[in-house]
Amino acid sequence: MNKSAEDYIKTLYILKRKNDRVRSVDIARELGFSRASVSAAVTGLRNENIIVMQRNGELEFTDKGERIASHIYERHTILSRFLSYVAGVDEETAKADACSMGHFISERTYKGIKKYIKNHPELKTVRE
Repeated sequence: MNKSAEDYIKTLYILKRKNDRVRSVDIARELGFSRASVSAAVTGLRNENIIVMQRNGELEFTDKGERIASHIYERHTILSRFLSYVAGVDEETAKADACSMGHFISERTYKGIKKYIKNHPELKTVRE
């Protein structure tokens, strides 16, 4: 999956955690992208059976999409926590770097960082 698709999925996941109902226009507003760009991305995610669009325009994850989105979000959160509390990076930089790293980090390295976080309970309660 490409970086752009992961960014759309993560944004939809975060917006759905905040609001029950999310439409393409909400994603466009959040990311600062045109509606046309978001519409093209949504079409791609629909074609990959990651999301469905309800009749009223609301976007929902399929079961497959929910699993993917949850993993992308967890990876972003774990990396943000690690950078912020272990590497001492400020929260804004940690989130931005975690977003970039999350697209390219190996699964082996990610699992090692996740294990480190798991073994340090004080890091589990850090804000997301």
